[in-house]
Formats: sequence, C-alpha cells, structure tokens
Amino acid sequence: MLKAVIFDMDGVLVDSEPLHAKSFVIAMKQFGVDITTEYNYGFVGSTALSMCESAIKEFNLSVAPEEILAANAIAIHKLVKEEGYTPIPYTKELIKDLYKHGVKLGIASSSSEKQIEEVTKALGIKKYFDKFVSGANLERSKPAPDVFLKALKELGVKASESIVIEDSMNGVIAANEAGIPCIGFINENSGNQDLSLAHVLIESFKHIDYNFINNELKRANGIPITIASTKRLILRELAVSDIKDLYDIYKNPEVRAFIDDIDDYLEIEIEKHKAYIKNVYAFYGYGLWGVFSKEENKLIGRCGISNREINGQNEIELGYLLDADHWGLGYATECITATLDYAFQTLELPRIVAVIDKLNARSIKVAKRVGMTLEKEIIDRDRACYLYSIHRSN
Repeated sequence: MLKAVIFDMDGVLVDSEPLHAKSFVIAMKQFGVDITTEYNYGFVGSTALSMCESAIKEFNLSVAPEEILAANAIAIHKLVKEEGYTPIPYTKELIKDLYKHGVKLGIASSSSEKQIEEVTKALGIKKYFDKFVSGANLERSKPAPDVFLKALKELGVKASESIVIEDSMNGVIAANEAGIPCIGFINENSGNQDLSLAHVLIESFKHIDYNFINNELKRANGIPITIASTKRLILRELAVSDIKDLYDIYKNPEVRAFIDDIDDYLEIEIEKHKAYIKNVYAFYGYGLWGVFSKEENKLIGRCGISNREINGQNEIELGYLLDADHWGLGYATECITATLDYAFQTLELPRIVAVIDKLNARSIKVAKRVGMTLEKEIIDRDRACYLYSIHRSN
C-alpha cells in the first residue's frame, strides 16, 4: 500500500531549470567566463555546489565555490523577482489528492532547505508536505541515494511503501540505489535526461492521481492490478503465477482454434509474460487481463486490449478467450462490456476494434451484442476475417 510519495522539486514541482540555467550564465560572467544555458543542463539533479566546483576546475578559476554560489543566488533572486516561479501544471492537484488519501509527502531536492521552503510557499503547497530533505546538507548528492534514504527515515516509511518522482538521470539513479520505485517525468526543460531506469515514464501530470501512483507501486512490487469487478467476474492483470492455469485453458483445441499467440512450451510462455508485465502493463497501463470467476475463485480466461497494426493501421484491439466450460453462459459479454467501459471511461480511448475469423460464429454474435459494428472484410494473419469496431461516442 502506498504510504509516501517523495518529490524532487526542480523540474518536477517547479519549472526552475531554465531559471537556474540563466542565473548561472549571469553569475559566471562576473568571473570572466562565457557559457550557454546548456552548461547547466549537464548538472540537473546535482547540487549547485557540485556545479560550482566543476566550473572552477574546468575554467581554471582562482575563486572559492562560495563566491560563485553567492553570485548565483543574487542572480536567481533577481530573476525570480522579475519572472516568478512557474509551477509544473497539475502537480498541485496531485499533491492535494495524495494528501486527501492520507499519503505522507516529502521533497528530496538538491536545492537548499531555504530554497525548498521559499518555492513551496510561493506555490501554495507547503502545508501539504511532511518533510523537506535537502541534498545540499549531505556529504553525497544525487546520484548517491543519501537524500532519498534520509527522506525515508524522516517520513518513517519503507522503500517498498514509497514512490519517488524525478525528472533527472541523477535523481532516477539515486532512487534506484535507494531501492525506491521511481516515476520518471519527461520535462523538456530539464535537458536530454536518460530516465530509462525509472519504473514508468510520464509526460504530464494531467491524469496522474492517487490511484495511478498506488497502482504503479503495486506493479513495481509485483502485485497485479484489479481492472474491474462485475456481478460474476473480476478482471485483473495476470501474475506470473497465473500462467500455468491459463496454459491449461489453452490446451483445449477448441479454445486454441482461433488463437495465434500461444507458445507450445509453458516455460517460454512464462518468460514471455515476465516481459509483458514490465513492457505492456507498466508502459501502457492496459493489456490482456485475467478473467476470474468470483463463485469458483479461479481463472477462467483472459480479456483485454492491446496495440497492433491491423490492415495497415495502428489500432487498439479487443481480444478474449474463455475456458470451454464457461461458454454460452454470458461470461464473454460480461467481461468484454467491462473491458470496453474501462477503455472508454477510464483510459478515454476513442476507438476499439476486434478482428474475428469468419468461421468464429460465437465471437461474431458477442461483438454484435456489445455494440460493435462490422466495418469490412480483411485478411489478417493469413485468415479471412471481419473487422468490427466501436467508438467511445457509441
């Protein structure tokens, strides 16, 4: 369960990297050095002291780091007075939602504690946070994990109960070193950052809320996410431990008749699903899910949506299969209806298609029953098929 979210500040809560880049250009001019704002982006995630020490070595300056820091602080103060702080859109809404759900909130930043206080106060978010931790007060800054380890200790939580949100490579590395799952925020103003070690990447906070972050923590800890609950069924992400049961369903020749993506070896299917959890569930937030009977408390099939090129077009395709023992009882209609509701209402997808073999009379009936309409006939994977579709407006 999610107990804490630890935010980086610069580039995550406030779009301050451009401001810091400009201030350092101004400060360095006072010491006879002309640099561009690109110089600063090489130090995103590091402390200002670390950047000053590097600049002194690189440009062979005979000054103390504290002198450059003082000049930089004056330049920042002037720029803030002129331009103010620019909040990252929708972060305040996220913070308030997390706070409402009782999640502890912290900031672990390379900025000084004074700067953290100043920024959070200016943005009107200071009251929501439990702890501020400054890397400037620590011996080792990011990418060392020290600032996050200290944040965990001060918040009184475990790494497995927490998530970090970062925009820099150094920050993501630090979170990984601390053993905390990390959401990487792609901020174009933070320079070209390698966020590949993050558990998941986001480009905006517009649809990010408590449920999203709680689900990502579950995925990071190997806990499948429940997608929907109907009268008789539960749809949830498939765990590796479910694959053997699913494989047993595949063994029925009637079930396999119209399914192309099944391997003959269970071990290979398990390895494929381990990659699927990371590369599909975590990346897209959807995929093919397990269908579980509430009454029998067991897996009876799979149903969901996936990306695929169909007839030369990129589509989001509906797919399902059920154990033959559960055919003809309305389960297909029930799980597909829940899947479409999730796709249109939660994910806000505009269109879903289904490719159905012309000989698959059962699936054709189900497609019509859930409101899908026939678009055209196509050849797909060497089969003569119908392409059915449904749109959110329907």
